Amino acid sequence: MIGLQSKKIVIALAIFLSATMTAPVVTTAAAGPGESEGAANDSPAKAASTSNGGDSGKSESSTPAPNPDPVVELQELKANVEAEAQRVAEQTQELDNERAALRDELQGIAALEAKLGIVPNPSSTPDATASIANPASTPNAANQGSPTQTITPQDSSNRIANLESRLKNFGPFQFSGDIRLRGEPFLGGPADRSQDRDRARYRVRFNIVAKLNDDISGGITLASGDINDPTTTNQTITGFYSRKTIAIDKAYVNYNPHEFKNLTLIGGKFGYPWYNTELTWDKDLNPEGFAQTLVFNPDIPVLKRIAFVGFELPFAEVAGVSLNDKSIVQSVTYGGQIQTTWQLAHWLKFGAFTGFYNFHNADPIALALAKASAKNPQTPLTGSLPLGTGNTVQNSIVTSTSTNIVTIGGTAFPTGVTTITNAQFASKFGLFDSLARFDVTTSWEKWPIAFVGDYVQNTEACANVDNIAAKPANTAALTFTQTTNFACNSHQRRGYWAEAQVGRAQKRGDWQFDYTRIFIEREAVLSNFDYSDIRQGSNVTEHRAMVIYQAHRNVQLSFTDLIGRPINFDHTKPPEPWLQRLQFDVIYTF
Repeated sequence: MIGLQSKKIVIALAIFLSATMTAPVVTTAAAGPGESEGAANDSPAKAASTSNGGDSGKSESSTPAPNPDPVVELQELKANVEAEAQRVAEQTQELDNERAALRDELQGIAALEAKLGIVPNPSSTPDATASIANPASTPNAANQGSPTQTITPQDSSNRIANLESRLKNFGPFQFSGDIRLRGEPFLGGPADRSQDRDRARYRVRFNIVAKLNDDISGGITLASGDINDPTTTNQTITGFYSRKTIAIDKAYVNYNPHEFKNLTLIGGKFGYPWYNTELTWDKDLNPEGFAQTLVFNPDIPVLKRIAFVGFELPFAEVAGVSLNDKSIVQSVTYGGQIQTTWQLAHWLKFGAFTGFYNFHNADPIALALAKASAKNPQTPLTGSLPLGTGNTVQNSIVTSTSTNIVTIGGTAFPTGVTTITNAQFASKFGLFDSLARFDVTTSWEKWPIAFVGDYVQNTEACANVDNIAAKPANTAALTFTQTTNFACNSHQRRGYWAEAQVGRAQKRGDWQFDYTRIFIEREAVLSNFDYSDIRQGSNVTEHRAMVIYQAHRNVQLSFTDLIGRPINFDHTKPPEPWLQRLQFDVIYTF
């Protein structure tokens, strides 16, 4: 539009100058018969005098400045006008191209909206197609006497993002998921370098969530990973390019009656309904069973929320070993948590959580971890379930049976075959867990601050020693042995977790920094279910540093540095060197 106005001004100026320069020539040619030749010859001087404003101080006989050639000036003006017209034509073509591109984009969005059955709201969305097709209808400073106003279409990127979110819905179902690629080197550790490795891993998760009505919802999650390891969904890139497993990671039904919205019941395999850190529960573990949550939001200036959570989580069934009782024995985690949230100031929120986890009859876990120890030959026999996670750092007592001699054709051969007949933990596990969280809102929206503290104590450390089954007597054919990892010390029963976070990872360009200090004594937790990435599940001291960058709305980059080693209670021996575990992650969510 500016180019068209410039064109009009230049053409008007050219016409005015042309008329001014040609005026003396027309006057001379049109002199009347009553005028003498001299009068005609004097007209230039008079014109000069008139053009000088009638200045009497200048002599009429003074010689005027010569006028430029009007033909040359007209040619220059013509060239300038043609150049300006060419520039206006180019800008017009560029504008037409932009209009065409925007028109195509709007038509594509309209097609998606029609496919999804979305009716645009005419009161909030301008008629962008009309304003693009007819730019002359847009008011401007030239014809309205006001600053330039441009009617622009709704931000297409926001509309496309909204459409993407709608495409994830199909009736009552919502779909989402993520893919993570990880590079993971291990450095240092034991002197024999048994922990050194450099591996690549990936994780795939796909979620389907459905809200059937106001009361009932549910969901299913499929995830990669070792099906015998409950604490990770990572799949290591190995196995000679073999196919990898995808298994059910969640499958649950949620009931929240509209008559009593304070109550929520959930059953199946689900995410944690209680607040925790990985001091006690790995974030990739999804428990199975049932849970109940009762929430109240009191109208109190400081106390904003109070909730009570209970759960019953079966994890094993094992047949009895008694001659007179072969009934199946259930192993269950019973527990509960009290949750409170406090608004101490407009910039400070505080959460306090206290819970108890009772792992009733945890010995089947010890049996599932026990493996035959003889090397030549070694049988593949293990317990009732070959768990993929080890727990060799806690005290467990293993009873095994060995056949030392076998006679073949009258010749006796040593076999060394060992079979696990029983395994039990020296401790029971009744964990009293107390957590606190502070959330600080700063003047910078992108830089909130959070502090998390977690203290856990096993109230039943070494309480299972009296229940250890006695070793059977040896016979001529069988030899029974009983071994233990470590002597049980009931004082080694506490664990600590201290974490500080700065920043967030929500929008594009966000950064988050995290540091965590972890300290877990030998009998503090059931180490098969806590943080699987630390040096070992218990009897460990660990540092963790994390940096997260939100590169895109759907792409996150992160780096984690884990440095840990076993706690050295035996001061007569040097501590093990630190093991450093690095994790480089790229995560794409959809």
